[in-house]
Amino acid sequence: MFGSNKKIIYGIIIAMAVITLLNYATSDGAILGLLLTIPGVLIAITFHEFAHAYAADKLGDDTPRRQGRLSLNPKDHIDPLGILMLLFVHIGWGKPVQVNPRNYDRRFSMEKADAIVSVAGPLMNFILAIFLTLVYCAIVKFAPASFYLATAGQVTLAIIFNAIIVNVGLGVFNLIPLPPLDGSKVFLPILPSKAKYWFIDNQQIFYIIFLALWVTGLAGRFISPIISTMATQILNLGRLIFGL
Repeated sequence: MFGSNKKIIYGIIIAMAVITLLNYATSDGAILGLLLTIPGVLIAITFHEFAHAYAADKLGDDTPRRQGRLSLNPKDHIDPLGILMLLFVHIGWGKPVQVNPRNYDRRFSMEKADAIVSVAGPLMNFILAIFLTLVYCAIVKFAPASFYLATAGQVTLAIIFNAIIVNVGLGVFNLIPLPPLDGSKVFLPILPSKAKYWFIDNQQIFYIIFLALWVTGLAGRFISPIISTMATQILNLGRLIFGL
């Protein structure tokens, strides 16, 4: 995802992870919370990258299929840097799915096909968040009180709840319209021609802007309210459907 800058960013993430772990070590329940988040992270990243691969395959590009990316096995999609980011900073990614736009069929232009492939990942995360919300609310509504009040039930609900938040977060984060995120390709087809060419010619500038926003934490501060609002609305929808 970050090419030649990856070593620098790995160093930053490792430092952030060490600091976060030290903070967790002095906070009651923080390590447990981290452990309960891991399943949601694996699910979110795996389905996100699978969706990219599936969309590309359906549009005629067999590159993801040949590279073994049409899989729901987490090991095929996990990027160590991205998973560290999701766990410790709550913004992250998986191993990028490689596509060859020249292989797309001609139902859509290359640009539009690229946008469809790009939006498939975030869209999958939002669908998963809704599905998991329905599962969460169904357990609360129909499971015996002895289950969801017991330790096993509380752990199950915590894992599902965290997975909802992670999926919403991953979906929102990747729709930021800055390279190298999905949003930079999703919104490209709707830009006026002059703005589109200017954006393409100056992608390196936007890349630097993204890195600055990410390293300083401003990206997280900007999208956190959006993630919180969206997750709350999805949970409210689930509660409404199940009469909770």
